[in-house]
Amino acid sequence: MPTITYIEFNGTSHSIEVENGLSVMEGAVNNNVPGIDADCGGSCACATCHVFVDDAWLARCGTPDTQEKSMLGFAATAQENSRLACQITVTDALDGLVVRMPEAQH
Repeated sequence: MPTITYIEFNGTSHSIEVENGLSVMEGAVNNNVPGIDADCGGSCACATCHVFVDDAWLARCGTPDTQEKSMLGFAATAQENSRLACQITVTDALDGLVVRMPEAQH
């Protein structure tokens, strides 16, 4: 199983094995990682699973579609490397992925 590393704003790191086919958000929620609230349950209808993807991983995570871009507009600290964790599907190619949570999600 791929390992995803979630880093809270305060620097606390959580390296979690996440099953292929789940979203990065589901991996966080299933393992009680603080900072990923997932209020909408993964339907891309909120921005409570906003993460910053480390630059080295951006291409492998794909690009946000129109709906995700719209939701990211509600994230106060959105940046070029912002994604909604519910929209990133875990595959073997993401083994080692690092995502960071913004300060607003602590």
